[in-house]
Amino acid sequence: MKKKTNNINFNTKSIHIGSDPDKINGAISPAIYATSTYIQKAPADHYGYEYTRTHNPTRTRLEECLAALESAKFCAATSSGMAALSLVLHNLPHGSKILCGDDVYGGTYRQLTTIFNEIHNIGFIDTSDTKKTKKKIEEFKPDLVWIETPTNPLLKISDIKEISASTKKVKALLAVDNTFMTPYFQRPLELGADIVIHSLTKYLNGHSDALGGAIISSNKKFMEGIRYLQNSMGPSLSPFESFLILRGIKTLGVRMEKHQENSIKIAKYLESHQKVENVIYPGLKTHPQFKVAKKQMSGFGGMMSVNLKTNIAGAKRFIKALNLFSLAESLGGVESLIEQPATMTHASVPKKIRESIGIKDGLIRISVGIENVEDLTQDFDNALKKI
Repeated sequence: MKKKTNNINFNTKSIHIGSDPDKINGAISPAIYATSTYIQKAPADHYGYEYTRTHNPTRTRLEECLAALESAKFCAATSSGMAALSLVLHNLPHGSKILCGDDVYGGTYRQLTTIFNEIHNIGFIDTSDTKKTKKKIEEFKPDLVWIETPTNPLLKISDIKEISASTKKVKALLAVDNTFMTPYFQRPLELGADIVIHSLTKYLNGHSDALGGAIISSNKKFMEGIRYLQNSMGPSLSPFESFLILRGIKTLGVRMEKHQENSIKIAKYLESHQKVENVIYPGLKTHPQFKVAKKQMSGFGGMMSVNLKTNIAGAKRFIKALNLFSLAESLGGVESLIEQPATMTHASVPKKIRESIGIKDGLIRISVGIENVEDLTQDFDNALKKI
């Protein structure tokens, strides 16, 4: 029996949409459809599925859930966040103008500058500067504006509603990477964006055990193009990864609240520490775009970056001395992670460009987990003594 899911709240949606009990045996957790193909009643007369690269029932359930959480009509789940970006860029006519935020994930920067730079006309700008961005949109007249908000790793906040107003004037699409905030804390489509992108690997999955990406939109024509490309090129999410991510989403709201609770306490602790130069966290009033964050986000998430009062050697000693914060790329899992953007996630960004936008060698990016916050604070306290 299909559940009634009209007029229900976020946490209820995350548990019930895409999770109808099995129609045959009543299993509360539907089975994974680990199949590559599907029998047909007659040639070209099938039961709704033909081949798993194109569609799969387990992936369909995940896509239905993600679309509902982002207040959208359509979703395409992909094999990774980078696959999602690639499909979006391939779905634009050759020679399209793309305006991208200057502080984005290193993999995004790499795709734009080394793969799609000969296909599209690409420019970069600090999208947290609303006035400057709106002027650039008016002059450049892009076909697509791509923003991360908050950005990775400097956590700059871009005003989605204001930028959306400008993109609509020039008939450009606005794509927002919502990985850091998730639809629990921020819903870009409700603020005027046309496309939402996720690395499902991060908070939506939440357990550091699956890769995935998603393209979410209510633009039917655009999503038809995405579906065609996905089927033709093949970067589809596997049934098993779809199952894991859908399972992770069930606790998204609970996890995000705990990530935020721990982050606020740790940010305030680090902000007052004598060996810390500054803390970049959207929930601090010292954040340059704190007012914008409060306006468009219902929470501040679990990511922060910290500049330590030391050189690169001191930063490495600090990281090495940590016990509970694991040194690893990625973010958004239940466990706390730490990394150095200049040598890890953003190593593909030239040093001169990194430094020009504020990514110093001593910058540390922290993904705060949901462990006991006193244990996490004590771990930092011990490690800071090693600088």
